[in-house]
Amino acid sequence: MPIPILLLVHRLRQHHALEHATIHVLSQRYPNLRMVGRSTLDGFVLYGDLPTEGVLLAAQHALKRLQAGQRNLAIHPACGTNFVAAGALAGLGAFTVLTPRRRGWREWLSRLPMVVLVATLGTILGQRVGLLLQALVTTDPDVGSLRIAGIVREQRGALVVHRVRVREG
Repeated sequence: MPIPILLLVHRLRQHHALEHATIHVLSQRYPNLRMVGRSTLDGFVLYGDLPTEGVLLAAQHALKRLQAGQRNLAIHPACGTNFVAAGALAGLGAFTVLTPRRRGWREWLSRLPMVVLVATLGTILGQRVGLLLQALVTTDPDVGSLRIAGIVREQRGALVVHRVRVREG
């Protein structure tokens, strides 16, 4: 029996929230460490030179904090959702300003300051829209009875990857 698409989306949103919460916890424990995360249907992946035991403890702690109602951990300022929102608004604004009116390159060139202004405003506004999209669309901090099922560490040259598997109940 196929799993309904809405259930898959719900799981992915929960995993995205847990990924963000784990990154928040890891950032507090390892303040100068750079890392990137990506949510998957079976959990999430963290890219960065992190200690495996630290990832496990951070994921467990993040899960408990989300289950205790700390919904703010599900939102992260460096989420790709923010970048997509900012890029879309900046691009749409620039496209709107640069829509050709058949007057030649001088008119196009004269519009460049407005393009820069609109793109800048779109980028600034996009960051705020991205946070809202995270809260309403791309994450779900209500992680219910999720649990950490395991972590697998992989080394790809200098790149360290941790796959955090999550299960229901």
